Amino acid sequence: MASYSHSMAGQTWRFDSLRELMAKATPARSGDYLAGVAAGSDAERAAAQMTLANVPLKTFLQEALIPYESDEVTRLIIDTHNAQAFAPVSHLTVGGFRDWLLCDDADEASLTALAPGLTPEMVAAVSKIMRIQDLVLVAQKTRVVTRFRNTQGLRGRMSTRLQPNHPTDDPAGIAASVVDGLLYGNGDAMIGINPATDSMSAVCTLLEMLDAVIQRYEIPTQSCVLTHVTSSIAAIERGAPLDLVFQSIAGTEAANASFGVSLKVLQEGYEAGLSLKRGTLGNNLMYFETGQGSALSANANHGVDQQTCETRAYAVARHFNPFLVNTVVGFIGPEYLYNGKQIIRAGLEDHFCGKLLGVPMGCDICYTNHAEADQDDMDMLLTLLGTAGINFIMGIPGSDDVMLNYQTTSFHDALYARKVLGLHAAPEFEAWLARMGIFQQQGGRLRMGDELPPAFRQALAQLS
Repeated sequence: MASYSHSMAGQTWRFDSLRELMAKATPARSGDYLAGVAAGSDAERAAAQMTLANVPLKTFLQEALIPYESDEVTRLIIDTHNAQAFAPVSHLTVGGFRDWLLCDDADEASLTALAPGLTPEMVAAVSKIMRIQDLVLVAQKTRVVTRFRNTQGLRGRMSTRLQPNHPTDDPAGIAASVVDGLLYGNGDAMIGINPATDSMSAVCTLLEMLDAVIQRYEIPTQSCVLTHVTSSIAAIERGAPLDLVFQSIAGTEAANASFGVSLKVLQEGYEAGLSLKRGTLGNNLMYFETGQGSALSANANHGVDQQTCETRAYAVARHFNPFLVNTVVGFIGPEYLYNGKQIIRAGLEDHFCGKLLGVPMGCDICYTNHAEADQDDMDMLLTLLGTAGINFIMGIPGSDDVMLNYQTTSFHDALYARKVLGLHAAPEFEAWLARMGIFQQQGGRLRMGDELPPAFRQALAQLS
């Protein structure tokens, strides 16, 4: 295993492995301090970043941060690496790769072609030596487009996951939030519920209710109940109308095992979802959620910094051609991302790294009530991610999830971002909004209608 060193200001800094170098080059965050892998000072961090910039990209194919023999995620990364796609940048160092990413030659076509040739460790490394504006600039160059019942990820589009959670899974309460969200133009990424319980009967009831709403109003969107992948498989076997297969994933085999999954189990869920053939425009049907700190919280990070562990999760996601991947950036808590500054940086890193790997990235722009963050921080991250070309964000009544007890983005936040940044909903969903009279054409753009459409007035009457 190679060691690395850097001398500056009369002091020599030594890093005994690529894993240590990566960790100490990472911008400061509470989770890495908790894990004992962070740089001990700003000077050591700067030395590590300068050292990392001189590491050839090829090194990441030769020195695994987590041993190949003991981790199936490492094996997946190495075994599926596309050497031909990697060839155009194979001669570069991490710093040279950053310079190339920022130049005009790195356009959408070249970045799309390059994605299969990049490993998570490569893109995590380059993100560590990039400023906020670099992460935004490069991410907005490329798009990752997916399809199920509508099209996600097109340039100039930003979708939302309508999240109508309810503390008791009350169908009327959930339905009211669904109608509310649709009337604000939310729900094109999906209508997705985190169930209060994981009972099979409750899961099937929610799936049937969401399917009934989508079919009744012919909404070009998809539903998801965020239950364990094995429960989704069981629901499919029962004949439930399941669209997207959900699972939380992480970047190490041991962390995934703490979630009760493996690559084999995820493959079974993927194949079960495909067997239903419910997509009308495409077959992207996996929905994954991730978050910096998940591997450490399971004591399964192997001494690897939390941002690199997170990026390795995107290699797992990429393998299953997902419809959406969601970094729930501030949800795990201040032990891992302490304040608004750290949450903002992490969200932009995750989006950048996922995009470079060819993953359709969204972000739950959120924080817990005990974090040193507030809605102003979320407004900043929302605006930056919208500029960077995020595929989707969350849409939740009042930005306050009453079941999961955390703060995220509201229906109004999506309207703000779309208006300020000139973004639109998914094309099929936007056409539906106009057809239903929810939004109206005016001056070449859609605006919210002045009156409640009759179909939804009737739906609300049924709820009361």
